Amino acid sequence: MTPAPGVPGLVLLILVPLVAWRVYARFRRLVGRQRASRVRPWITLTLFPALILLLGFAARHDVPSLALFGAALAAGAVLGRYGLARTRFEATPAGLFFTPHAPLGIALLVLLVGRIAYRLYEVSVVPPDPAHPAAFAVHPLTLAIFGLLAGYYVTYALGLLLWRRAHERLRQE
Repeated sequence: MTPAPGVPGLVLLILVPLVAWRVYARFRRLVGRQRASRVRPWITLTLFPALILLLGFAARHDVPSLALFGAALAAGAVLGRYGLARTRFEATPAGLFFTPHAPLGIALLVLLVGRIAYRLYEVSVVPPDPAHPAAFAVHPLTLAIFGLLAGYYVTYALGLLLWRRAHERLRQE
């Protein structure tokens, strides 16, 4: 892939392996049993709402895109509930564990990777508009995919926290 004018090759050399590494790490978490962390859901519940607000603010003048973003967030929340219902939760003497519903997580990951790959292709063919450097972030398709993922992850993290809290209450009784 040849970088477009204005996109230094060094940026792509750093960005592509970083994205590949994060995709691989996400895939490993999607298909296997995981220890329930006390911290990770709180990071998700802090980071994603902040990004939702930032993207919503950036798209505030494009009402149709903003409406699509809201609908995608709601659809992501529905998917999060579905994923939680299909998650296997385990309380063992070694700790709390859960195994996410892999097909749903993999489908969302493929959607994200597809959008990133398309965006990298698009940037390599058509240079970004310097007058609107954040235009890619408020593209309706990007907002829809991010909204779907954000709604899913926020709902899923909230479900993990509620499950942990319910389990800890049962142990105290």
